Amino acid sequence: MTVPDGRPARAARTPSARQAAGRPPRREYLAVLLLGAVGAALVLLAVRQGWARVLTIEPRPLPATSVSVRGQDLVPAAGALGLAALAGLAAVIATRRTARRAVGGLLTLFGVGIILAVSLPVTTAQVRSAAAGAVPSGAGGAASTVGSTGSGGTGVAGLSLASHVTLAGAPWRWVVLLGGLAVLTAGLLAAWRGARWPVMSSRYDQPAGPRGAAAAPATDPAAVWESLSQGIDPTEPGPAGGAQAGTQSGDEAGDQAGDQGRPQAAAGHQGGQQPAAPGDGRLNGGLS
Repeated sequence: MTVPDGRPARAARTPSARQAAGRPPRREYLAVLLLGAVGAALVLLAVRQGWARVLTIEPRPLPATSVSVRGQDLVPAAGALGLAALAGLAAVIATRRTARRAVGGLLTLFGVGIILAVSLPVTTAQVRSAAAGAVPSGAGGAASTVGSTGSGGTGVAGLSLASHVTLAGAPWRWVVLLGGLAVLTAGLLAAWRGARWPVMSSRYDQPAGPRGAAAAPATDPAAVWESLSQGIDPTEPGPAGGAQAGTQSGDEAGDQAGDQGRPQAAAGHQGGQQPAAPGDGRLNGGLS
């Protein structure tokens, strides 16, 4: 179809077509949020698992002690960045345009930090240090005894260099790496495409400017009492209240003008109707 000047006419976009055009950004928005949330959840889940175990053999009759070391104790930065990623996703929802792009950049940095933190090697010295810190709080289940005697005591005052360290956190390290990649991808997409995504509604934002100032109720006590005496609610200002006040003021002014005009009309009526005795003119004429 062409218009009279020869140019092709643009097809009118129906509401259904506009709605269909707005679906891809919304789906992309939800998919990125889900990707980032899953990545951060994987990181937080993996760092709370046991990544290493330290077995200490004590001289008899003391029992052997086995201490489990979590990933949070070995790579604390990964857990902290996972929490920061969740906060960044909440900020993506609450922001728009340039601010959302900036938050996407922060999410990208969080993902890079998680990947770097979990990529660093973990030494046995780090495991022993973390296990030594967990031994005093072993009542929570971090430390357990192996081959304990009937007395039930742990028999452990600390960890020695002769303890045996077993690293078992390789699978969980891969889970943290996968979660970091998911957070990194979500951050890149938010920085690149975030400005096109839907934003939160501004329906409940506070109005600004003269319009909001005009809606403020009267605070003058004299004006409040005057409004109450006239039957006007001072807490409901606006066009309706102004119209009601103007109507009542006009009625009062009309009543006052009517009250002032009644004595003048009565005086004129009395001056124009001076009664004369019937026949006085004729009597005077006849006498004259």
